Amino acid sequence: MISLTGVSRWYGQVIGLNDVTCEIQPGVTALLGQNGAGKTTLMRLVTGQLRPTTGEVNVLGVDPFANPEVYRRMGYCPDSDSFPEHLSGREFVVRMARLAGFDASGARAEAEKRLVQVGMAERADRKLKGYSKGMRQRIKLAQAMVHDPDIILLDEPLNGLDPVGRRHFMDVLRALAAEGKTIIVSSHVLFEVEQMTRSIVLLHHGRLLASGDVSQIRALIDRHPHRVRIEATRPMDLAAWLVSTGVVSGAQVLGEDRLEVQTRNTDQFYSALPSAESECGSSIIGFDSPDNSMEAVYQYLVAR
Repeated sequence: MISLTGVSRWYGQVIGLNDVTCEIQPGVTALLGQNGAGKTTLMRLVTGQLRPTTGEVNVLGVDPFANPEVYRRMGYCPDSDSFPEHLSGREFVVRMARLAGFDASGARAEAEKRLVQVGMAERADRKLKGYSKGMRQRIKLAQAMVHDPDIILLDEPLNGLDPVGRRHFMDVLRALAAEGKTIIVSSHVLFEVEQMTRSIVLLHHGRLLASGDVSQIRALIDRHPHRVRIEATRPMDLAAWLVSTGVVSGAQVLGEDRLEVQTRNTDQFYSALPSAESECGSSIIGFDSPDNSMEAVYQYLVAR
């Protein structure tokens, strides 16, 4: 759906993106990075607001720059607000639908559908100037979806939303992804993004550090052994057995029923684990890997 090939963007002597090559497929993809990492520049390139200094941006098979054919199939929710404050939320979304080509009745129907979807139907007749930050975020999502685009780009969409609003917002994005939409969510809040997707594009100082599934990216970071925390009976015996098999490089007992191990070969480790009960008499109750979290992957890559 979206591809960047050797893309760089300069602002005078300042570089916004530096030789970025990646592909973004249908589903939810998180665009991660600290302030100044290049997230907004990448979004503006994909939305056709900017032209790359070098390289090629391809959206839906064509160059998106100043391309109305791309715009018809794309929805955009910017971080900043620029509302006609005198309008109500409903009037604003209806007008955006009219701009997308719907007739009057069609625009009202589509606007109502999206207002219901984002949980704003009962508050949509209030003036935009009286909206909270969270309400503005919902209205921005409604207008981004009103023309049923194939691609939706959301720049820091969770800012200002309360916990219930965040959960509802994420549910809407998951539903859109299930319909085959391509959704890019820009954020620097890792734990929130992790609830939406495992697919990331990670930028740092304008460079692409990684893209793809978090687990696959973590598997490529050989410099750091994977940590796995295991809940099991007889953890001391389990630790001794795992060390003897050679599938772990270290083990630490954390309590009466917990231990943490380090391994550089996760495939061998997880293949050996089911044999624990028959080999050493320890029953596995559960396990998880803190190193497969989005935050751990981010910290490993940025620190390299």
